[in-house]
Amino acid sequence: MDARIGVRLTWVVLFAIGMLATACGEQDQQSDSLHIYATTSVLGDVASTIAGDDADVSVLIPIGADPHSFAPSSSQVAEMGQADLVIANGLGLEESFEAVLEGIESDGGSLLEIGPALDPIPFGAGVDAHDHEDEGEAHDHEDEGEAHDHEDEGEAHDHEDEGDGHDHGSDDPHVWMDPLRMAEAGRLIAEALAELDDSVDWMARAEAYATELEEVDVEIQQILAGIPEESRVLVTNHDSLGYFAARYGFDVVGTVLPGGSTLGDPSSDQLANLVQLMRELDVRVIFAETTEPSSLAEAVSQEVGDSVQVVELYSGSLGEPGSGAETLTEMLLVNARLIAESMQ
Repeated sequence: MDARIGVRLTWVVLFAIGMLATACGEQDQQSDSLHIYATTSVLGDVASTIAGDDADVSVLIPIGADPHSFAPSSSQVAEMGQADLVIANGLGLEESFEAVLEGIESDGGSLLEIGPALDPIPFGAGVDAHDHEDEGEAHDHEDEGEAHDHEDEGEAHDHEDEGDGHDHGSDDPHVWMDPLRMAEAGRLIAEALAELDDSVDWMARAEAYATELEEVDVEIQQILAGIPEESRVLVTNHDSLGYFAARYGFDVVGTVLPGGSTLGDPSSDQLANLVQLMRELDVRVIFAETTEPSSLAEAVSQEVGDSVQVVELYSGSLGEPGSGAETLTEMLLVNARLIAESMQ
């Protein structure tokens, strides 16, 4: 049996067991509030902002955990199955429990996958993902006011492309690294909540949040403005900054781990080629992530030279309390400052 089929069957069985356990157990006291279940801390933060006090939001993957490798328990699977709305990133981010999400949807649950609706870009797109000449160069502040015109961004708001299931090939799931895409994510969540309860003006909250994210976008561009264009070259632990690069005029030239998952396993030749590339391009920093050990990135940096540093960014999770990166807006700004400080 193919290993992927075996994993999928395992999660289908786990989903069925979790739902049976819930059905056979005592009924929880019913709440008048909607119950939203978000897979990641980032989506949980966006959902909480839109929901306010009118819905309860639970987050599946804990702060600091890697979304690529996290696997829920049977009780968590059951809780998701009972939620009024499950919000997932999609595009393969929740690769360890995709079958669970499919099971929720096929069982009649309400599942909103954010990533496929946000004009996803392919892995490795870097600055080629968007034509910066048409955007007025992402780091040119004069033309930023049109950045939220979604008609020119491939109709990120268009749901017609969402019906292609969970197999999105090589599309990059790290959509939350672009604040304008996440402004649209807030609107999508508001629309889904309105279908469940039209007594609340969810969209007004989403628009207010979109304005906040547009202001964050401008602030990020100001933070990064001091980095010369020829220096906007990134090496990352895994391919997680494609949307950031496309939005702000950077180029991701290499990764320590192959592909867009932290589960990748590089060969010695791949690492040697990365070391050589960094030397040729005079890259002085590797951007790792807080959710993964940085030992391999440290080893590459030492091989390149003593002056190469490894800087951890908040990529797969919000930060712990007190980190200054406890919300999406804070996380994006912290990352921008870390990038700017290490590259100037």
